[in-house]
Amino acid sequence: MNISIITVGKLKEKYLKMGIDEYLKRLSAYAKVDVIEVPDEKAPEQLSDSEMEQVKNKEGERILAKVGVDTYVVALAIEGKQKSSEELADSLDKLATYGKSKIAFIIGGSLGLSDEVLKRADEKLSFSKMTFPHQLMKLVLLEQVYRAFRINRGEPYHK
Repeated sequence: MNISIITVGKLKEKYLKMGIDEYLKRLSAYAKVDVIEVPDEKAPEQLSDSEMEQVKNKEGERILAKVGVDTYVVALAIEGKQKSSEELADSLDKLATYGKSKIAFIIGGSLGLSDEVLKRADEKLSFSKMTFPHQLMKLVLLEQVYRAFRINRGEPYHK
């Protein structure tokens, strides 16, 4: 299975990088995982609604440029479906079973994802109704993907 984590913005925090590197190392036993960072759009703190849409659209174009036509896309979105770790594991297992070997998880920038990215998504996944920093979500997502592989292999970890 080939998994891409496509995110907006460069990760700067050392403690998050260390955690992400650890999970990427652990995941290498189960799948090929790439983290793709697209540049965030520079914008002032105060934006009008139309300016926010413009920023999301520019970031969305950069994201979609990294997504292959045969890729199953999971957009992380607050309005998405919430799943347990076991349900996520089952979803990944079913995707593999039905020949969906290329999966992209997409994490938007601080303003969220453009409508075009959400339309391209095959599935919308929510980790919570709470808002999290998008850089932290990269680590949380990698941990959950790792947990899913462990669950699917019957290996101890998920208790």
